[in-house]
Amino acid sequence: MSRERSKARSLAAQALYQWQMAGQPVADILGQFLAEHADRKFDRDYFRDLLEGVPRNLEAIDEALAEALDRDIERVDPVERAILRLGAYELLRHPEIPYKVAINEAVELAKVFGAEQGHRYVNGVLDKTARRLRTIETS
Repeated sequence: MSRERSKARSLAAQALYQWQMAGQPVADILGQFLAEHADRKFDRDYFRDLLEGVPRNLEAIDEALAEALDRDIERVDPVERAILRLGAYELLRHPEIPYKVAINEAVELAKVFGAEQGHRYVNGVLDKTARRLRTIETS
């Protein structure tokens, strides 16, 4: 995946975290992030897709993750929760992105933003989720 897409994912993870914690409208967060990062080079369309798509598909995303989680999604660390939801959204709604890329990108985000071993948890949950959602690709 392109560097601009990786940057879009990074910003989307931060924006989704803010949405989860503050409960602000997605449109407000979108505007804020686009204004704050106007000088940065990133895939703005993909950032918008992720930030709007996760809340819009939240029920399906949380259902897809539920079988792979060892606790209720709301009890998962908020940073890892945002990253898991972003990764699951890509697995569900972006079949053109190889599942390994979606998982790797999420793991890298967890290494940067998550708890010390959070990337291992993200990897395990998304790997189990991908095996169910992308059976042909993962077999």
